[in-house]
Amino acid sequence: MKHNIIPTILIADDDADDRMMIKEALEENNFSHSVQFVEDGEELLDYLHQRGKFLTEKVHKPNLIILDLNMPKIDGREALSQIKSSAAFKRIPVIVLTTSRAEEDIIRTYDLGVNSFICKPVHFNDLVIVAREIGNYWFSTVALPTN
Repeated sequence: MKHNIIPTILIADDDADDRMMIKEALEENNFSHSVQFVEDGEELLDYLHQRGKFLTEKVHKPNLIILDLNMPKIDGREALSQIKSSAAFKRIPVIVLTTSRAEEDIIRTYDLGVNSFICKPVHFNDLVIVAREIGNYWFSTVALPTN
């Protein structure tokens, strides 16, 4: 990024093992980003709107959201729909990172405004490569809005 603010990545995934592997994959790539985790779509929306358990926390608007599709409470599809229909959040790039390979999920999420759809790699080394590519593309190659 061109400015001096440390970018924030918000990751929504209900699987604790997946969250740990994503965190480790980012660390393997020496990311200097602030990485925040939420466990479902409801927490994701609470984080963005600074409500619920995030009401009194100082949260930073994320520069990138990584979103699992199949989560309890509010799933990734509904969370994506709400994010992309919100004037305050629609410019935040959203990457779906999911085990789903279903064509209908790919089509539906792009129709809802997702920026990228990535199938979760099975092997950790492949996840490290995906994390590197995400970081290089979203934080070195493209220009992101600052607000």
